[in-house]
Amino acid sequence: MQLRVRTEQQTPEWKTRYAVRSGVEGTVNEFAHGHGMRRCRYRGQGKAHIQHVLTAIAVTIERLSRLPPAEENTHAPPADCLPEPPRPA
Repeated sequence: MQLRVRTEQQTPEWKTRYAVRSGVEGTVNEFAHGHGMRRCRYRGQGKAHIQHVLTAIAVTIERLSRLPPAEENTHAPPADCLPEPPRPA
C-alpha cells in the first residue's frame, strides 16, 4: 500500500492538488500557532466569528506590510488630465 501511495504522489495531478493544500496548511498553521486561534476568547458563535474575521484582517495587514513598496504606475494619465467629476445640481 505504501508503494502504491508513493507512486501516486509522483503524478502531476497529485502534485497540483497538493500544491493548493500546502499553501492553505501554512496559513492555518500561522493562525493556530502564531495568533492563538485554537482557543476563542469569547463565548458564542457570533463573537467567535468576529474574533476570526478581525484576526484574519490583522494577519492580512501584517502580510501586506511586509511586501516591498509598489512601483509607481507610469502608464496612468496625470491627475490634471482626468475628467472632472459631475457636480451636484
